[in-house]
Amino acid sequence: MKRQPQRTCMGCNEKKDKNQLIRIVKSSNGGIELDRNGKKEGRGAYICDDVKCLEKIIKSKRIEKVFEMKISEEIYESLRGVILDK
Repeated sequence: MKRQPQRTCMGCNEKKDKNQLIRIVKSSNGGIELDRNGKKEGRGAYICDDVKCLEKIIKSKRIEKVFEMKISEEIYESLRGVILDK
């Protein structure tokens, strides 16, 4: 049986299988978007499909530190919308 790659959630710091997490990508043009398939090009960070983890990384500004850029409230709202709509 093939093992699944493990990734760490930025919110709760738990290691989980890569397919259980959502990838947030910073593309080469500086845009931030969700990558549910894990195939988009760019710098990636992982988060659980849970609003609690998202709120934790928003409060601590962890995404901004990882991607080394200011994240607008619009992007946070779109991330909330996608996670809440699961």
